[in-house]
Amino acid sequence: MKVLYIKNMVCSRCIMVVDNELNKLGVQAEQIKLGEATFKEELQPEEVIKIHSALISLGFNLIDDKKSRLIEQIKNIIIDVVHYNNEELKSNLSTILNKQLHHDYNYLSNLFSEVEGLTIEKYFITQKIEKVKELLVYDELTLSEIAHQLNYSSVAYLSNQFKKITGLTPSHFKRIKENKRKSLDEL
Repeated sequence: MKVLYIKNMVCSRCIMVVDNELNKLGVQAEQIKLGEATFKEELQPEEVIKIHSALISLGFNLIDDKKSRLIEQIKNIIIDVVHYNNEELKSNLSTILNKQLHHDYNYLSNLFSEVEGLTIEKYFITQKIEKVKELLVYDELTLSEIAHQLNYSSVAYLSNQFKKITGLTPSHFKRIKENKRKSLDEL
């Protein structure tokens, strides 16, 4: 196996933890990014077992079937776009997924809904709302600036979507901000 797909690897700290764990095991990854580690050479089955054992104790799982890998890749692309690469938010999500995964969006959408029990769009919105919460907690941007950064057409649309998902208005959330955010792997 040259690429390991890793579930629950959703942030830069996760990448550091996985890299550290691989180094402890004496396994050198060529590249580690959200949801996957790539190696120069094929891993031996016993190496994969050791890696799996080490990662599972840290809350990660190896993904070995194609559908689960594709679902995890969809999630990681969305997380990357929303939380780390805001410029791509101006592109159509279906175009981004199609381009990066080389699958028809309808196929991806149906598979995601079937496995996860929610649509890609709903997952995308959930991630965007978590990003809004993060930005509200930091209290460095106005709601208008947040709406612009996350490519909402208006502050009103952002506020309506925020209230629909959280049950709170953004301004109310800002006042009671503690304990209202979720970690990305809990979404």
